[in-house]
Amino acid sequence: MENWAEKAGKLVIGRASNAPIEVNRLGYGTMRLTGPGVWGEPADRSQALQILKKAVASGVNFLDTADYYGRDITNRLIVEALHPYPADLIICTKVGATRGDDKSWLPYATPDNLRASIDANLRTMKLEQMAVVHFRMMPHNPVPFEESLDAMFELQKEGKIRHVGLSNVRRKDLEKGLERGPIATVENLYSYTQRTTFTAHGDDNPGGEEVLPLCEQHQIPLIPFFSLLTALPAQENRVSELAQKYGVTNAQMNLAWLLHKSPWLLPIPGTSSLDHLAENLAAASISLTDEDMAYLG
Repeated sequence: MENWAEKAGKLVIGRASNAPIEVNRLGYGTMRLTGPGVWGEPADRSQALQILKKAVASGVNFLDTADYYGRDITNRLIVEALHPYPADLIICTKVGATRGDDKSWLPYATPDNLRASIDANLRTMKLEQMAVVHFRMMPHNPVPFEESLDAMFELQKEGKIRHVGLSNVRRKDLEKGLERGPIATVENLYSYTQRTTFTAHGDDNPGGEEVLPLCEQHQIPLIPFFSLLTALPAQENRVSELAQKYGVTNAQMNLAWLLHKSPWLLPIPGTSSLDHLAENLAAASISLTDEDMAYLG
């Protein structure tokens, strides 16, 4: 099968560390594989497994997941579809949040919480070490950010985490993080038309525009989430115009913009459709000119 994800180029995670990881620059986010409201089993479990297999067969070697997606649904799907894992497959998870029985999104960020989450991820995923783990900032965290982050670095010293990342952070949070230890990745909301704060699940998601310059300065990959969900309001014509010019969809043009915006962006578009997966991967082959990027602004 053609290696579509590799067409986007490669990117190094943890460049400043003694354990860098090279990945293809178009990944896959698993959140859409759950049921409605990111809860429970997918409507079509067989297709969910096929999507994971096809993504990896098409060159995707960076998967984003979390044990609070559907309450461990995506982790279990990954294991069922892909274990034993290909040698170059990087599985990135998030901790710092959990789900209530009422499907609410809750902070889970004390040192004991974070240790329990990491241990649960390792056990479910059948791994001895998580390659990349993001600490996900949530509203009303029960302990200071620094205490949570120090716990992450302690787990890294113990060998349970290879690289520590941050998610849903503002520039000041990233600056604090860099003062306390090596931050390998940042995962924030980001798309062509959604670059600043977006409110979802009752909390604010800081946009990627705020942290991208600092990420580029420190050679830290920025991983955009919700890159398609909030990307394409009807009144935005320039994306549509260029999409028509190249004979692609608006969603593909949005992904192409991300890939051309900065070499330190690692998009992880998610989907629950095999057809849309193929469409997203094909965006890696779209080549935009400097004039195209200037027109998009």
